[in-house]
Amino acid sequence: MTGQEPDAKIQVMIASPLEPEYVARIAAAYPDRVDVLYHPDLLPPPRYAADHTGDPAWRRAPARQAAWRALLARAEVLWDFPVGEDAPLLALAPRLRWLQTTSAGVGARAARLGLHGTDVIVTTASGVHAGPLAEFVFAVLLAHAKRFPHLAALQRARRWERFCGGELRGQTLAIIGPGRVGREVARLGRAFGMTVWATARDNDPARAAALGVDRLFPRHDLGALLGGADAVVLSLPHTPETDGLLGPAEIAALKPGAVLINIARGAVLDEAALIAALRAGRLGLAALDVAGAEPLPADSPLWDLPNVLLCPHSASTAAGENARLTDRFLANLGAYLAGDHARMAPRLDTARGY
Repeated sequence: MTGQEPDAKIQVMIASPLEPEYVARIAAAYPDRVDVLYHPDLLPPPRYAADHTGDPAWRRAPARQAAWRALLARAEVLWDFPVGEDAPLLALAPRLRWLQTTSAGVGARAARLGLHGTDVIVTTASGVHAGPLAEFVFAVLLAHAKRFPHLAALQRARRWERFCGGELRGQTLAIIGPGRVGREVARLGRAFGMTVWATARDNDPARAAALGVDRLFPRHDLGALLGGADAVVLSLPHTPETDGLLGPAEIAALKPGAVLINIARGAVLDEAALIAALRAGRLGLAALDVAGAEPLPADSPLWDLPNVLLCPHSASTAAGENARLTDRFLANLGAYLAGDHARMAPRLDTARGY
C-alpha cells in the first residue's frame, strides 16, 4: 500500500513554504506514524503570509537541488506541488500516494505533472478561499456603488461636494460557477438584498434552492443571464469546457454599465474582447484578480483603463489561509492513516478537471 516496510513511518514532505507553527502541528498530530520532512533552506523565503511559491526567480544551488530531490524520492505524502518542479511528479517521487494542494484550480497542473490516470490521491483547497474571495467581490461592488474613486478624487482636490451614490439592494447578481466560492458569493448577495442568478447544466428549482440562488439559467441561455445582470462574477474552474466561455458574443451580451468580476482564471474569458468593451465604455467596471498571462505584461491596456481594477491574483490570500489548510490536511491525514480514503476531501476529479 505505502511502498515502505510495514513498521516504517509514513514520510510527509512539506513541499512549499509553510510557517513553523503549522509544520509543528502536523508533526505533533501522529508522531508515532508520521515523519515530517520540512527543510526551509531548500525552499524560497515567503514574500507574504500564505505565499506558497516564493520569488519565481529563486533557484536552488546544485547541491541543494540534489538534497531536495532526495527528499522527494522518500515522500509518500506531499503538502503541495513541489516548488520549482515541472517534471512528471512520479518520476521525482515514486513513492507518492497522496498530494494535498494549497489551491483549488489544480486540474491542469496535475495533468501536466502526469498525475491523471494514476492511483495518486489528489485533494484540493477547494472552499478554503471562499470567504476571502467573496469578501473581495463585495468590496468591489460596494466601492463601485458608493463611488469610492469619486470620493478619493474629491478628497485629493479638497472639495466638499455632495453627490448621489448607488446601492446593491435590488440589483441582480449573476454567478457563473456556483461552487463553494460561488455559493458564498450568493449568500452575501442575498444578505445585501440582491436578486441572485447562476448558471448550471439545468434549471431545476430544487437545485436553485440548494445553491441559495433565486434562478438558475441553463448553459445554453447564458446570453439572457448576462444581459439581465447588473454584476457578473466568474468563479468557475478552468477546464477545456470553460476555456474562453465568455467570448466576444458573450461580452457583447453583458448589460451596459455592468460590473464584471473575474476570480476564476484569465483563460475563461476573451481578454481582447473585454478590453474593446471597456474602451467603448460599455462596462461600468471590470475587477480582475486574474489575467490571461500572469504577471500581466507591462504593455497590457488593462493597466491604464479607468474602468478596470487589477488585483495581482491575491484576492484569495488571507492571513488565516494556512491555518485552514492545516486543519484540512490533518483531517485528511487522519483518514489516510485509517485507510478510509473515501473521507478524504475535496478530491480532484480528473475527468472534470476540478
